[in-house]
Amino acid sequence: MDTPLWRPSEERVANANLTAFRTAANARFGLRLDDYEALYNWTIAEKEQFWRFLWDWAGLTGDLGAVDLLDGDKMPGARWFPEASLSYAENMLAALPAGDAVVFWGEDKVKTRWSGAELTATVSRLQQALKAQGVGKGDRVAAIMPNMPETLAAMLAAASLGAVWSSCSPDFGVQGIVDRFGQIEPKVVFAPDAYWYNGKSHDIRAKLAEVLADLPSVRATVVVPYVDAAPDLSGVPNAVGFHAFMAPHPAGEPTFERVAFDHPLFILYSSGTTGKPKCIVHGAGGTLLQHVKEHRLHCDLKPGDRLFYFTTCGWMMWNWLVTGLASGVTLILYDGSPFAPTGDILFDYADAERVTLFGTSAKFIQSLEKSGLEPIKTHSLASVRTLTSTGSPLMPENFEFVYRSIKADVHLASISGGTDIMSCFVLGNPVAPVWVGEIQTRGLGMAVEAFDDNGHAVRGDKGELVCTRPFPSMPIGFWADPDGAKYRAAYFDRFPNIWVHGDFIGQTEHGGWVIYGRSDAVLNPGGVRIGTAEIYRQVEQLPEIMEAVCIGQEWDGDVRVVLFVVLREGMTLDEALEKAIRKRIKDNCSPRHVPAKIIQVKDIPRTRSGKITELAVRDAVHGRPIKNTEALANPMALDEFRERAELG
Repeated sequence: MDTPLWRPSEERVANANLTAFRTAANARFGLRLDDYEALYNWTIAEKEQFWRFLWDWAGLTGDLGAVDLLDGDKMPGARWFPEASLSYAENMLAALPAGDAVVFWGEDKVKTRWSGAELTATVSRLQQALKAQGVGKGDRVAAIMPNMPETLAAMLAAASLGAVWSSCSPDFGVQGIVDRFGQIEPKVVFAPDAYWYNGKSHDIRAKLAEVLADLPSVRATVVVPYVDAAPDLSGVPNAVGFHAFMAPHPAGEPTFERVAFDHPLFILYSSGTTGKPKCIVHGAGGTLLQHVKEHRLHCDLKPGDRLFYFTTCGWMMWNWLVTGLASGVTLILYDGSPFAPTGDILFDYADAERVTLFGTSAKFIQSLEKSGLEPIKTHSLASVRTLTSTGSPLMPENFEFVYRSIKADVHLASISGGTDIMSCFVLGNPVAPVWVGEIQTRGLGMAVEAFDDNGHAVRGDKGELVCTRPFPSMPIGFWADPDGAKYRAAYFDRFPNIWVHGDFIGQTEHGGWVIYGRSDAVLNPGGVRIGTAEIYRQVEQLPEIMEAVCIGQEWDGDVRVVLFVVLREGMTLDEALEKAIRKRIKDNCSPRHVPAKIIQVKDIPRTRSGKITELAVRDAVHGRPIKNTEALANPMALDEFRERAELG
């Protein structure tokens, strides 16, 4: 396209936080940063100056100390603000908005809202209750919770004590939970009696009892009443109701244990499809500083705005969402199916609660388009300034769908980073145009490049997504990895002193970025590297196809491309449809992209955060064991890919 899909108005640019920040940096340091590119280059060249100035400009609470960065030439090994003392929870509660602090919908079943005073009081009482259980600095508190206000309060209470928080969603299986929490040995676990999904309640008390049998470290299991106001807890070991847990402790002002910049705050997990999930440990200061940068500068959130992200507590976007409190916004929480009772519910919510930033996944946008819904015709969405998408690459057609069928005047920001960094490498720029199919920019302070196989940066071509300089939200390590060997192997083995992220990426003529899929799932027929997202882009435009997964099958000394497709209900893959698929891929990609085999399946395996698992499909096709099917939301789907006669 010769013209962008959207441009910010002059007024929006003038009033943007990014503009204010750039102006302030110019004044403080005597600079002449005239645009985003100049600002970005300064944040890379003067990274220590940038991150300290961001802290000051954002008005964050705590003391950074005199030293900005130790061993800044080492990855891993660089240490940001080694003399700092701060509290993540203190920064969250210091900036609470007037009125609602948290609003919650649990599908169409439950609606609640908490003021800042109610949130603070609940954090205070939970803080005292956790302390009474012996929870202190460095101890772990875990949650098997829906995305609801009680989860937020429990996390802030744990963080206020210097404890380490880790969560998953209540739809995880027993083994999936034990594989995660069994490694970190929590003292206290929070869980609901049940949860709502797709209009039905799902009791987890029996599952919870099984989990606790394998978690001997747990001293108390705090059960939050969600579906039943007074659930029977007799079958749950060491169980206490949420309100009973707090009852002995009157509300007051929370106290805050200030900790080092790299003190553990959150433990997140890799998807775990190749074995037990890796426990990725993120520090308090890096999480806070990185999220504040993304919220205020890249998403243009301001005090009084209302931040929504469709996420579960098993996805890093929950951690990203809740840090919004540090920017003075109201958190808009949702738990359950995004299509319950209808596909309108999230847009109903956005209108009812005047959402400013509407965050979701590429998969949701794709599903919305396939369903035929057009919110632009049924909803106002007048308050929505920004719509963000992540989880997988947002296809060009989905960009066009957003502007055609959701809202015409909105900043659409496709964003990408991950659990590994608790943030984004590439994301939105609210003062720049949106071009179809492109992520707008590299994050400020993030030295992102695309490397070829020889470790050279490339322009106008695809390569490995790398980061060439340290940044504050790098993990402080993996849990139970004392010499850092697993951590180094995960990101730093391929190119010395360079973070290798595992995405296949390329820069566009507009300076934007396109992610072509995971680099470990890149297809390589005849030695030509092909990103799977290139094929999905073409195939999923066909109205007959709901979704697809593409792998490279080892065949006759080479690799051949195999495409699996899920069709609309009642449809069958016939010769005409196969021909249409091949033609579309050939015409819009290349002959190399055309699959050797196209096979219809009923379902595609995906992780619990909704990501298609190409590697698990590839292993199933090749008859290799799938080491941890507990990491999958629908492991039975793999059965369709094993021992296919068509692939013999």
